[in-house]
Amino acid sequence: MERQDYTMPTLLQYENVAWYENGKVRILDRRIYPTRVEFVECENHQAVAQAITDMVTQSAGPYTAAGMGMALAAEESKNLARVEQIAYLKEASHTIANARPTTANRMSLITEKCVAVAELALEMGQDPTEAIKQNTIDSLNRRYYTMDQVAKYLIEKIPDNGTVLTQCFGETIIGMLLREAIEQKKTLRFFCAETRPYLQGARLTASCCAEMGFDTTVVSDNMIAYLMEHEKIDLFTSAADTIAQDGYIANKVGTYQIAILAQRFGVPYFVTGIPDTDKISHESIKIEMRDPEQVMELNGIKHTLDGVKAIYPSFDITPPELIGAVVTDRGIFSPYDLKRYLIEQPENNFY
Repeated sequence: MERQDYTMPTLLQYENVAWYENGKVRILDRRIYPTRVEFVECENHQAVAQAITDMVTQSAGPYTAAGMGMALAAEESKNLARVEQIAYLKEASHTIANARPTTANRMSLITEKCVAVAELALEMGQDPTEAIKQNTIDSLNRRYYTMDQVAKYLIEKIPDNGTVLTQCFGETIIGMLLREAIEQKKTLRFFCAETRPYLQGARLTASCCAEMGFDTTVVSDNMIAYLMEHEKIDLFTSAADTIAQDGYIANKVGTYQIAILAQRFGVPYFVTGIPDTDKISHESIKIEMRDPEQVMELNGIKHTLDGVKAIYPSFDITPPELIGAVVTDRGIFSPYDLKRYLIEQPENNFY
């Protein structure tokens, strides 16, 4: 398959997401982009897991980093006996997949597939490192192609000269929506919620939109009601880190409150992504609590007095009554009808 990152903005080009080469995994540091364009180089798979934990990459970026990290693990263990190498890869799979708890289920799909690819390569006398790297590239192609199908359904719901509000950084769907708009010659305007405390909306989503030539405006997270009252917002959209089969979704903290405001102002909220096969209910979603120090500082500058406390839940959970639809590669589904997506085609080849 042709590489699916053609015409994509800088952040979404494969080599800039995560890339294994010469015994290292190179990851574009999204914590400081676009102020500085720097890469974190990981010399072992534990460093890749740590980079994921530290949010050097986030959104769908960790999926690619996980695959490339498993290629690195295969290289680390290349001199072990076959049984020992597979055991090493299984341990690496667990380490990388659990770098962030909320998405451990999705990450496990990736890393466990890498172990299976390595086993097959060893049986056939092939290099498991290269086999895993190629599998990761194939997975990228599938994901980009899948999200391109999602974008084709989503853009139908946005009028020409329409205005879209985004939350956090939806990674692939953002790039595909922008590319689809260009190919369809559709003019869109974007408002990007900044997404405290890491500012993914301001730094990442807005960068992609601006780089692709779209009218782009950043608003702070507490301006959404003002925005919806004074600007015509045609659609609020976000990706989701988890889409449970009962219609609840987990996404970057702040999504829930924007969904409440969208309902109040009559703005449709469309979630993009693929329902999770192993998340029957939202009750199984684990919310990651991160270091609260990150809330009390910005770009390394502390802005609270000693003794002030903070909390930092990475995600919140939005209920189905606030979601207009879930846009998938197989069409647009009611959040109350997600089981039909899985019944019609049980296999999820997204990863």
